[in-house]
Amino acid sequence: MTYKKLNLYLGWLLFLIATTVFFITIEDTVSLWDCGEYITAAYKLEVGHPPGAPLFMVVGRLFSFFADPETVAVWINRMSALSSSLTILFMFWSITMLVKKMILKDRPTLSTGDKIAVFASGFIGGLAYTFSESFWFSAVEGEVYAMSSLFTAVIFWAILKWDEEMMEIGNGLVPKGYSPDRWLLFIMFMLGLAIGVHLLGILVVPGIAYIIYFRYKEKISVKGFFLVGILSIIVLGFIQVGVIQGSISMASKFEVGFVNSLGMPFFSGTIFFFALLVLVCIVLIRYARKKGKRILYSSVMGLMLLLIGYGSFAVIVIRSNANPPLDENDPENLVTLHSYLTREQYGSAPILFGNHWNSKENDRGEWKDLSPFHVRRFVVKRGDNILKAFLEEDRALEFAKTVHRSRSH
Repeated sequence: MTYKKLNLYLGWLLFLIATTVFFITIEDTVSLWDCGEYITAAYKLEVGHPPGAPLFMVVGRLFSFFADPETVAVWINRMSALSSSLTILFMFWSITMLVKKMILKDRPTLSTGDKIAVFASGFIGGLAYTFSESFWFSAVEGEVYAMSSLFTAVIFWAILKWDEEMMEIGNGLVPKGYSPDRWLLFIMFMLGLAIGVHLLGILVVPGIAYIIYFRYKEKISVKGFFLVGILSIIVLGFIQVGVIQGSISMASKFEVGFVNSLGMPFFSGTIFFFALLVLVCIVLIRYARKKGKRILYSSVMGLMLLLIGYGSFAVIVIRSNANPPLDENDPENLVTLHSYLTREQYGSAPILFGNHWNSKENDRGEWKDLSPFHVRRFVVKRGDNILKAFLEEDRALEFAKTVHRSRSH
């Protein structure tokens, strides 16, 4: 049997072992923390606590289709179990790629003993992580950490596939014109989806940066090592602040301006902003292809795929507008969504400075306000005076007619 088939079959065998263990030990209902909220939010597509987990909700909803109402929790727990066993599968493949790479530095091919060492390393590593306490704990309950671990594992496996193909191109084993950049674009899409589960998913960015650095630099320096680390943290900050929060912040400013200043319909500013963003990206992509600018092309394509994956947060706004029973923070537009994503309700807890065990409460005059809070309301006015605001347009129109008739009399 070839190395490729053995690697494939052993990975799926490890997946079956992990799945069996997790299914046998799965929670019957819920653990006593966020699990009940996440299961409720997934079952009826409701809006949980900030900053939300829309992709978890949607996938959990799909799993709940197989369940009677009294077994919904078990099926969503099984989703976590499958996410965790898939994590073990990709972890096995990542370990075998890393060990294989280490061995091939000293010799051109793998001997039988080398293959045993490679597969044994992957199998032992996978089993060790399967039965580790924290991972096993999250694998059997309806929480976001299992699915977040899956995205981390897939993203890290994908960057190792990119590294492997780059090595094969360097050795002349891959035809000219074959681009491994597709793995980088796949990673950007996966990062966007991972944000819709938990922000832990983007913490793999520094690992990606170092693998790219080690591929392009044969001689590693201390200066280069630290510079790559700093650059990866900057990229991480750009995704967290610039993309996750910044894009919504800019879109919300357009929304407020279009509705409050220009009198346009609700969501017109949002549609205009994202249409403008798509147009700019298309222009940049066409320019990069025409001029043969590979880095610009890959960067803009990666940003677009990241935003497409991040688009799962539209579910939060859509479902909030449906006013479900669980609708935390009421993020029914992009202004309130921005507050929701930045988790303003939690306040701040600085690591390097802040409260001590004997700290006293500041004078309330020193307290700061949250950011402006805009909600969608249909307002009936008489002159410059606001008479009443309504959630529904039909009720606002009916009230306006009543006011008009009373003035006529």
